[in-house]
Amino acid sequence: MQLGPHSLANPWILAPMAGVSEAPYRRIARALGAGATPTELVSARGLIRGQARSRHYLEHDAGERPFWVQIFGGEPEIMGDAAACARDLGAEVLDLNMGCPVKKVVKTGAGATLMRDLSRAAKIVEAMATKSGLPVTAKIRSGWDADSVNAAEACRVLAAAGCVAVSIHARTRAQGYSGRADWGVIADAVEVSPIPVIGNGDIKTAEDARARLAESGCAAVMIGRGAMGNPWIFAQLAGRRADGPTNQERLEMLRRHLLAHVEFTGRELVAIRRFRPHLIWYSRGLAGAAEFRRQAMRLDGLAQVLALCDTFFGGAEDAAADEEIEIEADVAFG
Repeated sequence: MQLGPHSLANPWILAPMAGVSEAPYRRIARALGAGATPTELVSARGLIRGQARSRHYLEHDAGERPFWVQIFGGEPEIMGDAAACARDLGAEVLDLNMGCPVKKVVKTGAGATLMRDLSRAAKIVEAMATKSGLPVTAKIRSGWDADSVNAAEACRVLAAAGCVAVSIHARTRAQGYSGRADWGVIADAVEVSPIPVIGNGDIKTAEDARARLAESGCAAVMIGRGAMGNPWIFAQLAGRRADGPTNQERLEMLRRHLLAHVEFTGRELVAIRRFRPHLIWYSRGLAGAAEFRRQAMRLDGLAQVLALCDTFFGGAEDAAADEEIEIEADVAFG
């Protein structure tokens, strides 16, 4: 599919997720075959003020082209200025966050709140496109709640404002990340949308992604939870491998990811603590994972964590029924 002048290599996209879609993991996903890897949500005000944290989110390399940056905010003028800042920091495609359900984002008039005010969302898209000169996409939800599902209408309104594509997380804001994603909403939007629709929600395996792409008719599929601790899903979708990773491959990837995360963060203690959810995700489905998690959550030193991982993944076996673990407290799906 096309995003303005940019062609994606394939329709398999890593979802923008806070605490997950940072530069180290984006690079891993792209290396394994992801067609695109948008950044986690970045504050418009943070970009305008030149905050180090916001600028840090935009670190990238040439392997991420087109570099796709997601911005959140609720005021057209500020979002336009932030879009220009992102362009100056290397952005080639911009994404408007209209899906985040987190209260601290919603109460500012940003994120999923924009699903209740499509005219304001349209003004934001226009401002972002005009001030940056870049193609603009939007990531939306099915609607605010079950009584106001308006994803199809949002596609039409945003397209008229200049949006080049819309990603739909097939849950309402009221659902948060619970319940089931309704891909029927995505299929309905595809039928009426004048621009490409990207589907998102409940993609856990490569088979899920292929099936939803075919069934809904969407242009691409965005993968969130299915890619947590499993970047190999992109290799499977790209036809580079048929099966999941071996335990040795998990260990090697985890070490690579962790070391890159420490370097990216610049502070070992902070990096280790922020990386803890990834330790959980990489260990899913393995016998003894619960005990590994208990030990891992208590460690703050890089050498200790690496030693624990060497021991665990070196002797772990697949578990027939490892308990399902969902960690969302520190993860916001853009």
